[in-house]
Amino acid sequence: MYTAQGYRDPHLMVDCRKAAAWLDSHPMTLTRKEFELLAFLSENAGEAMRRDVLMMEIWGYSREIRTRTLDVHIRRLRRKLGAFGDQYIETIFGVGYRFQPYREGRNGLAAAALPVVA
Repeated sequence: MYTAQGYRDPHLMVDCRKAAAWLDSHPMTLTRKEFELLAFLSENAGEAMRRDVLMMEIWGYSREIRTRTLDVHIRRLRRKLGAFGDQYIETIFGVGYRFQPYREGRNGLAAAALPVVA
């Protein structure tokens, strides 16, 4: 859930006032841009954020700039979010990325961690 201070759920806390984040009560080591990206995405949870919007908001780049820095930062953030990385940050192909708030599935497991039954 996002509040005036930031985002908080049973696993992740993003404190915008302190510019800090914690995963399972352990402080996350994030670069300034990684934190800004995580904070912006979580502030807009559930909303698909276009690449050009993210590039402008976080780096101040116009749409004409072509760079892979966004993808690199997303990959690093997912790695730092561990088992929750793919659940929290969803790729919207051809658009950009979306932060998905934590959802608990059956047996207390993260919904994204549940096995797929064919």
